[in-house]
Amino acid sequence: MSNGLGIYIHIPFCVKKCLYCDFLSAPAKLPVQEEYVKKLLSEIEQESVKYRVYSVDTIFFGGGTPSVLPPEWIVQILKKIQECFFVRNTAEITIEVNPGTVSEQALYMYRNAGINRLSIGLQSFQEKELKYLGRIHTPEQFLDTFSCARKVGFTNINVDIMSALPEQTMSDYRNTVEKVLELRPEHVSAYSLIVEEGTPFYEMQLNLPDEDVDRQMYQYTERILNAYGYERYEISNYAKPGYECRHNVAYWRRLPYVGFGIGAASMVDNVRWKNVDDLECVGEKENIQKLTKEEQMEEFMFLGLRMTKGVSRQEFHEQFQVPIEDIYGKVLSKMEQLELLENGDWIRLTRKGLDVSNYVMSEFLID
Repeated sequence: MSNGLGIYIHIPFCVKKCLYCDFLSAPAKLPVQEEYVKKLLSEIEQESVKYRVYSVDTIFFGGGTPSVLPPEWIVQILKKIQECFFVRNTAEITIEVNPGTVSEQALYMYRNAGINRLSIGLQSFQEKELKYLGRIHTPEQFLDTFSCARKVGFTNINVDIMSALPEQTMSDYRNTVEKVLELRPEHVSAYSLIVEEGTPFYEMQLNLPDEDVDRQMYQYTERILNAYGYERYEISNYAKPGYECRHNVAYWRRLPYVGFGIGAASMVDNVRWKNVDDLECVGEKENIQKLTKEEQMEEFMFLGLRMTKGVSRQEFHEQFQVPIEDIYGKVLSKMEQLELLENGDWIRLTRKGLDVSNYVMSEFLID
């Protein structure tokens, strides 16, 4: 089996909705969670027959907060995937966990079931910032979670951190980054807060760092992580060599993936679809779209340019049977003149281009 496939499992539950969160998630009582898991298992079994020609390279449990489920249910879901799909022995299997929702015993059960990568949602080492965000954990609970993860044998751990938070100073942010680096995780995801419409933050008067401080945080992140041996391989992601998140890289390279659970997205054979958001209709699909050649080329560019490696000129030609200049010659020339792109065998964002990546990527939309 040479056709690789990624699997995403959406767990839409959390202890409490964070004030900045616009993901499909909410608190729910145990019977609601149990019914959801039953429907999820059924969806996986029914849909799996369509993917017999694929071998699974990556599995990702996201949310929400997957670790709010009893760990035996996570194990049950993973076993169902392993029964219904051909999962490679080398597959990367990730679960997102939040401090305060996962015990050492749960982590041991995850590890024993085959999960080999953890993504821990820290966000900040400052207690005041965690409270402002609406997080349920303390810095001490994060440290306990990280320690337990190492104790039970996890050797591939990501830590999420956030910058440009309300009331956050440069000193606060530096303290968070330095404390994370003391732990030597294999991967760090560093996001700048975006206040999304529909979230409580959107309706609040927030004292956010000004643009200069935000830029200082952004530049400091790359500088210190590079100094500690982390490579920036994507706009917001840094990894020790060999520890890039394979599941997310597959998204950016437009490799096939299928999502299970409400709100989960899929893309197979250039067909995209999304599962509905209704807990009563787990597995029902909507927005099924066969991508045109132009849409495929757009995605190739604006997803691929998220990676610091960039996009391959040769791969573009092989996929679309046309030189990239025939489609994007004017845009490439313009972006190169603005010093936002390096235009060689690989086309990638410059350091200046990374700072305005959304603008650069928007230029590759075909009218």
